Amino acid sequence: MAPHEVTAEFWPALYAHDWDEVATFFGDESIYFDVPTGPATAARGPADIVARLRLGLDPVSGHDHGPRTVVVSDPPVVMTEHTEIWHWPEGESATLPFVSVQHVTDGIITMWKDYWDYATLLDAAPESWKERLFADDLAWIHDATGHPEV
Repeated sequence: MAPHEVTAEFWPALYAHDWDEVATFFGDESIYFDVPTGPATAARGPADIVARLRLGLDPVSGHDHGPRTVVVSDPPVVMTEHTEIWHWPEGESATLPFVSVQHVTDGIITMWKDYWDYATLLDAAPESWKERLFADDLAWIHDATGHPEV
């Protein structure tokens, strides 16, 4: 499967919060991190990547994927410009522009970096969600500083 086909199948699993399916897109050495928080807060491997995603996404009551543009730069790199809309049960919502860069090798996303504005999310999120970011189990953290693709 071509890299852009892998990522095209990945996004629906993510937005459905199908965590078992999401895990299948990653290998033991795969790395995911949000660029605004830096490589020191990355996650590595399927279970930890899913734990990282669930930290922010489990508390939301809705998670929509807006329009997107997919660019395959230099295979295996796939860049996706898109919008996510997060909704919380308390009524708050945030519209977040993203650029996602995913390196795909042999059908596995080996590196996934998300570029977005941290302040936009924090300004819109309820206090309970922000508190959870620092109070939840953070055993998934992997410091990817120095990784050649970071």
